[in-house]
Amino acid sequence: MNRKQRIESKIQDAIQPVHLDVVDESYMHAVPPDSESHFKLLVVSDSFQDMPLIERHRRINELLGEELGAGLHAVTMHTWTADEWQEKGGVPESPPCQGGSKATG
Repeated sequence: MNRKQRIESKIQDAIQPVHLDVVDESYMHAVPPDSESHFKLLVVSDSFQDMPLIERHRRINELLGEELGAGLHAVTMHTWTADEWQEKGGVPESPPCQGGSKATG
């Protein structure tokens, strides 16, 4: 099972989101091929209702603690309720890498 699959499984089992996207964006960064180090998450769950954004992110970080300790370098999180997801109309594009060889040339 690769890192993307493990992330999906951990979030799915714990939160049971109505929608989940896990995107490996490692290719956008100055890392070796197949490093699985940078991910963007969209987690849509009604369990986030009345939960401050920081608590939503803490919950995801808690679920991914083992991955973060084993080479997962960066996680962009969009943690929304179904109503927020509908209001926003989709996930914003990730910005280009700001460091390393991808940024310099």
